[in-house]
Amino acid sequence: MQDPIGIPACFSSGEKPTDHDPAVTRWGQSVFMSVYRTKMADHCRLITVTWCKNLLLHGLSISVEGPEGESQYTCKIELKPWYFWRKQGSKRFTVDDGKPFDIFWDLKSAKFNGETEPGSDYYVAVVSEEEIVLLLGDLKQDAYRKTGCRPASFNPIFVSRKEHIFGKKKFSSRAKFHEKGRFHEISIECKNGVDDEPEMEMRIDGHVVLHVKHLQWKFRGNESIYVNKTRVELYWNVHDWLFSPGLRHALFIFKPISSSSSSSSSSSSSSETVSSAPSEGFNHSGSSEYCLFVYAWKVE
Repeated sequence: MQDPIGIPACFSSGEKPTDHDPAVTRWGQSVFMSVYRTKMADHCRLITVTWCKNLLLHGLSISVEGPEGESQYTCKIELKPWYFWRKQGSKRFTVDDGKPFDIFWDLKSAKFNGETEPGSDYYVAVVSEEEIVLLLGDLKQDAYRKTGCRPASFNPIFVSRKEHIFGKKKFSSRAKFHEKGRFHEISIECKNGVDDEPEMEMRIDGHVVLHVKHLQWKFRGNESIYVNKTRVELYWNVHDWLFSPGLRHALFIFKPISSSSSSSSSSSSSSETVSSAPSEGFNHSGSSEYCLFVYAWKVE
């Protein structure tokens, strides 16, 4: 299955990695990449925020697309313990038309709780023409005070998120289906069923949403599932798990589908389950193009 967007290597010069790129395939490496579309310097641009973590490095990379998607401007931040001064700062760039933009960050008190991305007490802001065109984190007032800028008139659109996870037979991830939604627990397990034929089972928040038998014949497919009454189209391709030697990944794509029925569903049920809970934090009008990509790397 062809990757429709392409993943830049973590802290690389922008080249697209192969399946064996060390920045992606190294055991223990976690990579979470979020892509936003916004307007800055009179152009619609993509901003990519990538968090990377392994035994030697914990870092953040923010890339801003140049005009017509040609060049990129990248700010890289390493969060090593002895680089305390790098956990707060700013960097200025000048785009092709001569207009400046700035990236501000404050991660000195960020709480990671063992995760690759911080959960609280931080901000990352991209500023253009005295407007904050992208603001991440919960210290929003600190960001406005530090930058002296106002919110942008154009709300950024969450385009996609990509996650790389590693495992032998079971793969786990905590992912959002929308930037403002809550995290969901995703579990994918590849195991032998009847007559030792491979099967695959996926659970979201503990509920089985997909069970594929005879996986060697159904290694590629798609199905509609429901997460808190939101319809999600799920696509999978596990061909390389079954038929390719060495370290290979399976690809799972989650595509939330906006609909009048899901956006107008009542909140009569108080329990939160995958199949019957009310939709939570999903901006249907702003996320119609959003996709979640999960790359599950199988380690022998």
